Amino acid sequence: MCRKVFVDVNANFKADGTIIPLSIKWEDGTVYRIDQVLKVCRTASLKAGGAGIRYTCRIGNNITNIFLEENAWFVEAKK
Repeated sequence: MCRKVFVDVNANFKADGTIIPLSIKWEDGTVYRIDQVLKVCRTASLKAGGAGIRYTCRIGNNITNIFLEENAWFVEAKK
């Protein structure tokens, strides 16, 4: 089971309304640069609960999902 971890996100807001996350700040203050956004879709987080826009991102060698749920960002983290 996963837990929902709310994170700070630095994002680029384009004129057409597109939001591109650039980095996330983890609970301990570490900032991770998002190297590439691979996919964007509206869906539910089946692991941690909640729904919103899922951004599948490459951070270094890892693929992770971050979610924009209303006005808050969260990551699915292992308990």
